[in-house]
Amino acid sequence: MFTTRPELVGDMGMVASTHWLASATGMSVLERGGNAADAAVAAGFVLQVVEPHLNGPGGEVPILLWSPDEEKVSVVCGQGVSPAAATGEHLAGLGLGLVPGTGLLPTVVPGAFGAWMTLLERWGTWTVRDVLEPAIGYAANGHPLLGRVSTAIGTVADMFRAHWPTSAATWLPKGAVPAGGSRFTNPVLAATYRRLADESEAAGGTRENQIGAARDAWYRGFVAEAIGAYCVGAEVRDTSGRAHGGLLTADDLAGWEPAVEEPVTFDYHGHTVCKTGPWGQGPVFLQQLALLEGFDLAEMGPGSADWIHTVIEAGKLAFADREAWYGDPDFTDVPLTALLSRDYNDERRRLISGTASLELLPGAPDGRAPRLPHYPDHAQPSAGGGAAAAGAGEPTVAPSGETRGDTCHLDVADSGGMMISATPSGGWFQSSPTVPGLGFCLSTRGQMFWVEQGLPNSLRPGARPRTTLTPSFALRDGKPWLAFGTPGGDFQDQWSLHFFLNVVHGGMSLQQAIDAPEFHSTHMPNSFYPRDSHPGHLLVEGRLAPDLIAELARRGHEMEVDGDWSLGRVSAVAREDGWLKAAANARGMQGYAVGR
Repeated sequence: MFTTRPELVGDMGMVASTHWLASATGMSVLERGGNAADAAVAAGFVLQVVEPHLNGPGGEVPILLWSPDEEKVSVVCGQGVSPAAATGEHLAGLGLGLVPGTGLLPTVVPGAFGAWMTLLERWGTWTVRDVLEPAIGYAANGHPLLGRVSTAIGTVADMFRAHWPTSAATWLPKGAVPAGGSRFTNPVLAATYRRLADESEAAGGTRENQIGAARDAWYRGFVAEAIGAYCVGAEVRDTSGRAHGGLLTADDLAGWEPAVEEPVTFDYHGHTVCKTGPWGQGPVFLQQLALLEGFDLAEMGPGSADWIHTVIEAGKLAFADREAWYGDPDFTDVPLTALLSRDYNDERRRLISGTASLELLPGAPDGRAPRLPHYPDHAQPSAGGGAAAAGAGEPTVAPSGETRGDTCHLDVADSGGMMISATPSGGWFQSSPTVPGLGFCLSTRGQMFWVEQGLPNSLRPGARPRTTLTPSFALRDGKPWLAFGTPGGDFQDQWSLHFFLNVVHGGMSLQQAIDAPEFHSTHMPNSFYPRDSHPGHLLVEGRLAPDLIAELARRGHEMEVDGDWSLGRVSAVAREDGWLKAAANARGMQGYAVGR
């Protein structure tokens, strides 16, 4: 089978990510004696600089990690919470039925820095300055600006000039849209990183004490003070078409700490798949496995009409349960055990027929009646609408509604046995104004909450929005095997599932599984503003055979054919047969795996 690049095999270390500079940075850390945690943190900070349309310092990151010392998978939750002043009553009083997709109202505590520092402190060996130096270099001295970044800046340039002057100062050097391939610098961000490193070293003491000092500088020091002052003092235009101030305060940052949690798991054909809790959409992946367990996928064959139809219909049921039941388990009772139980999914599986479902059908785990949000009138237009074709991924929408973005992903494996999967996102420059004096934007992840109250994912103070970020980890026969994931918003637990099934049932290598023709559904309501959905819509790459596409249409799917290499951004690292392996996605023309 043709692959766009070789699957890498070696025994020293492997790094795969959505940008070659981040992958190279991570590998350089491994080459210089750092472990996978050190490499992931350094690469994660570089991603903040070189993919600013996809993530930033003010964003969030969930991390899955296998520690050979602890011999288990842990979840580091870098998803920040809503401000103390963020209530449904407050937004309703502003005349808002949805949390805006941009601006300052949807901001949450920026969790990425705390999560990266927790990973470094607990499992790493390097200092704060060590892991920040590559990002400081790219921010201060420049990096080749991606063409996609230039295009995204051009889309929002007029809005920056008219409404977000702090963003214009950062992203429009000399008032102009920087060209793709030009050397782009962010000296203000470089100064922020340097000050964090300086304050960590000034604290003295152990490495851990210095990491704690950097964390304090962020959440209780100069970073928190700048964020709080800006949110309180500014009013900026957002997707509502009006200007609103922010709700996030320095006290909100000071009161937050990243959590280290146990993963949610499901055993499938000799593999134990590990995901985040239901504050993310990760359990959707597991429920799809529980539903698919009752089918002979190997007999169907990857990419066949039966395979695609069955996988898509199982996904519709699992995502419907996400809509009805998922939220921050610190605030809502998510019936997760029942949702992943064999009995429940045996019953749900009976809803899968030979015809595509056009309904959103959540189930009743433990006999509890599901409740769905009141979706906006525009949320379910006829299938095949243009919104899905506007671009895959998380819609980091400008007030004009024109800009779509995505997110990042990073996987690392070292020779000592540690493996990491992380999905950084949020803090996109398209969706939130740049904070003066810091050089970065805030996360608008709060747009995923519902203003409507009484739902598992209703807006409430101190809660985590039910995010789409969903790194993956799998054990094989109880031993660490595979770390993988992808950008893509609601599509993440579709694309990553397809990759996993291609390997497990299709016998493909990592690279073959990534390069196989991809597909996804936009049937489920979008997790991002304006919460649109397209019942029955199925988007496929043009490499699928015309007769296969016709057969799927005959089964009732509203078909749309995209480019030959347009869907999916999966990367992965693996440990098997005494070797380390890695693969990355050629789609997007920037992801790379490195290793030896």
